[in-house]
Amino acid sequence: MRHRPVSFAIALLAIVLAGCSKPEPASTTAASSGAAAASATPAVSALDAGPRAAESPVDEVLEDEGEKLFKDKGCSACHTFGKKLTGPDLAGVSKRRTAMWIERQILHPEQMVKEDPIAKQLMATYMLQMPNQGLTEAQAKALIEYFKHQDDESDDKD
Repeated sequence: MRHRPVSFAIALLAIVLAGCSKPEPASTTAASSGAAAASATPAVSALDAGPRAAESPVDEVLEDEGEKLFKDKGCSACHTFGKKLTGPDLAGVSKRRTAMWIERQILHPEQMVKEDPIAKQLMATYMLQMPNQGLTEAQAKALIEYFKHQDDESDDKD
C-alpha cells in the first residue's frame, strides 16, 4: 500500500502538468492570420499615386527606341507580355502603374526593393532582384512608351 500514494501522486502531477500547457492566445492567432491576409493585400506606393502611364498617348518615336532597348538590354530574359517568365508579366503594366513608378523601378531597382512597398511585394513573389541596367531617364521613358504600345496593341486584339 505504500506504493499507491506515490503512484497516485505521479498521476495527479501528470494531470496538473498537462493542464498547464496553455493554448495560444486568440490575439496571437489572429495576428498570424492577419499577417497572411496582409501579404495577399496589394501594396500601395507613394510613387504609384496618380494617373496610370497608359493614360497619356504613346510617343511612337520613343516606343521604337524602347522596343530596341527591351531586346538589347536583355529584358526579355525575365519579362514578356502575356505570360510569366522569371519576372513579372508586363502585360497591362502601363495600366496598373504610374510612369513615375515604372521609371524609378527601371532606373533604381535596388533602391526600390528596399523602400517601395510594391517593389518589396514583387521581390517577395518572384524572389529575384531586377538588375540595374544603368539606363538614362530618356531610355527609361522610351521603355515606358514601349510598354504603353504593347498594352494598346493588346487592347486592339480584345
